[in-house]
Amino acid sequence: MHILDIITVVAYLFFIISLGIYFGRNQDREEFFVAGGSMGFLTVGLSVMATLFSSNSFVFYPSAALGDSLKIALSLIAFTMMTPIVIKVFIPVYARLRVETAYEYLEKRYDVYVRSVASGLFVLLRIGWMASATYAASVVVKQVSGIDETVVIVGLGVISIGYTMLGGLRAVMWTDVIQFFIFALTILAALILIISKSNATLGEIFSNYFDGRSGTVVDFELSMTLKYGSWAILIGVFLESLSAFGVDQVAVQRYLAGSNEKNVKRGAWLNLGGMWVVIPGLLAIGVGLYTYFGNNPLELAKLVESPEAAEKLDAASILTIEQIVQADPKSADRAMPEFVRVHFPPGLAGLFLAALMAAIMSSIDSGIHSVTTAIVVDFRDRLLPNFTPKTEKGDLVFIRITLVLVGALAVGLACMVGDMGDVFDIGKKLTAAFGGPLLAVFLLALFDRRSNGMGVLLSAVLATAGTLVLMYTQPWFSVWYWPIGFGSSIILGMTLSRCFPVQPTEYTYQQIMSSANSEDEDEVSGSDSV
Repeated sequence: MHILDIITVVAYLFFIISLGIYFGRNQDREEFFVAGGSMGFLTVGLSVMATLFSSNSFVFYPSAALGDSLKIALSLIAFTMMTPIVIKVFIPVYARLRVETAYEYLEKRYDVYVRSVASGLFVLLRIGWMASATYAASVVVKQVSGIDETVVIVGLGVISIGYTMLGGLRAVMWTDVIQFFIFALTILAALILIISKSNATLGEIFSNYFDGRSGTVVDFELSMTLKYGSWAILIGVFLESLSAFGVDQVAVQRYLAGSNEKNVKRGAWLNLGGMWVVIPGLLAIGVGLYTYFGNNPLELAKLVESPEAAEKLDAASILTIEQIVQADPKSADRAMPEFVRVHFPPGLAGLFLAALMAAIMSSIDSGIHSVTTAIVVDFRDRLLPNFTPKTEKGDLVFIRITLVLVGALAVGLACMVGDMGDVFDIGKKLTAAFGGPLLAVFLLALFDRRSNGMGVLLSAVLATAGTLVLMYTQPWFSVWYWPIGFGSSIILGMTLSRCFPVQPTEYTYQQIMSSANSEDEDEVSGSDSV
């Protein structure tokens, strides 16, 4: 690493730590958990986008475009379909009920057992997500900087835990905002450099990408094993994003931190706009790398780590990108960092590393903060109130200790997920079995008047277990496990609920929105803030 790269990275890390120290002054529980409910739409929207987009997205979108096709771009359609539902259904529910976690609603609708199981599913989902996202970017940092990935995970984990423990949600959200702009700047710089190194115009790069290839944008073949199949992306990513942005405490906590309901809704639209900027940019990087490595296949072939695959490629008379990626799928994940390592000038490589480190730390800080909130609010406060300290200061110490323990667990798991497949598969497998049933529980609660606590509880447990079994026994494309987990939980929930006595129905979506006790939306909105 050049001295300019080191200075860039150190300056960024110092700034982030300073944010944690600055926002750590005068902390109390409300400030630590929801930033005093004072955040404007800009902070809410960009924080949600940067947090749930995360570091594995930064790797797998260029990797997918390089190694397979642009079919993953259909994710944007799924995100666009998801956003109005979140704005119309979920955000108003949380705003009107004034809950601390999303899972408090489930106790109001059913009972404490459903709340506990749902919160537990979230904790498992988010810890797995943290591990996969942290590992994904650490691989790239290792390739660019030469620092061992375990050292990267542990080092950045310690920093993330430190400033989150000090600064609470306000520090986390402002870090996310900074991350978004670093992301955007890095993507722009990478695109310019790739075009210049490819010795081709932008039009020539795209023409080369599509020349002689079919099914690069859509492929509606009905197949469970087809990678990036269009049906899998449209259905699976839609459900995944609806779960992430609708019922995941990471997003919900940012909605609760908003100054009013109107600002939170505006933030949700801003989040969608941010996706339409970042995802096409990352896919364009993959398209550019296809032309560059097509002209320089030996550079990509050097990234193959399997001796058997390398020997097979050495015997080939003509090397193509398709041959290399087929021989070692992880080589596509390594392509972008290899280009950065070889071709980025001093200082710009440091900016790229800062973007990746920001992605890693954003994945860790948001995850450990929201998991800690769920543990404290849904388990300690609700099930073990005797463990609640008597003083505000003592409570804050307990919360911070819990956060450190959660962070240590997530960092430890991140060091062990590398053998689960490529970056895309790792992210989906570690979340699908828990996120699908979790979304189903909320939708049953809101819209199925005959659903009851025992029915949805059993359905969530059985659907999670069944999805995990299929995940490790069937060679299906990883995104299909989202509709499998969600669909089985919905069907089981509706069926099993009707096997038990009907319970009094309260807190369905219609009742919440039409309740005479609900405040008028204009009153809830209050004054706008940025």
